[in-house]
Amino acid sequence: MKPPEPNPADVFDPLRPRLLRIAYRMLGIVAEAEDVVQEAYLRWHQTDRDAVRDAEAVLVRTVTRLCLDVLKSARVRREEYVGTWLPEPIIETVEGDDLTLTLMMALERLSPLERAAFLLHDVFGMDFEQVAKAIDRDPAACRQLASRARAHVQEARPRFPVTEEKGHELASAFHAASRSGDTQALQAMLAQDVILYSDGGGKAKAALNPIYGREKLVRFFEGLRRIPAVGSAQVVHEGTIDGLPAYVTLEVDGTLQTTALAIEDGRIVALYVTRNPDKLKGIRRAVVGELS
Repeated sequence: MKPPEPNPADVFDPLRPRLLRIAYRMLGIVAEAEDVVQEAYLRWHQTDRDAVRDAEAVLVRTVTRLCLDVLKSARVRREEYVGTWLPEPIIETVEGDDLTLTLMMALERLSPLERAAFLLHDVFGMDFEQVAKAIDRDPAACRQLASRARAHVQEARPRFPVTEEKGHELASAFHAASRSGDTQALQAMLAQDVILYSDGGGKAKAALNPIYGREKLVRFFEGLRRIPAVGSAQVVHEGTIDGLPAYVTLEVDGTLQTTALAIEDGRIVALYVTRNPDKLKGIRRAVVGELS
């Protein structure tokens, strides 16, 4: 008598966290990553699983190819996006994964295939034979794709990274100075060529274009101080967002906001502010205990 076929979920569920991380790193949006992984699960149900030797390889390949399909249409949507597009912020710490928000922004400038090859090989530890099967290219081509991607990403890696403790101290000090109008403190914390990226998605107030340079940024925060009640925002979470020191604030009007800081040589070189409520649903759920 033939034994009963194993439940597909018994194989799939242990791999789900890894598949979600791959999809999120590819797409930058949690909901899209979850949709891709769910589609992979449905396809897994329809697969002749008796013929599968390596379930993880098959599922990674399925997720990767689904992500590549999504990225084709995502590029069009991002060209039509109101203001600056930032990846959806997540509170996540994965040991050995040093792909910060800054590096994810660098990946946005790559082709989908370059992005896939780099992520699968350099971040998720797959050899080029496995990568080749996942993206339907030969191993030599995958090496070239990953190499080109690596060169771009290397430029975005900090040369003088800050310790986690120092990063969180600087994030806290920056929040206090930016809300109180302490111009001297701000100038001391910001690098000369600092950049502010702000994502409101047309649904929350945000700077439509990046703001470049310390002097312009200081004037920007001075202007914010003139807006009633801006200084009284409540910090509801402090920690790490996408590998960067960050904090979450609840503004007086109920708007949730994340602020993540890229720090090099003791100074802030980039600020990533997300205010688009569509991208903050996961953050709101994560900090709901701190909001109550």
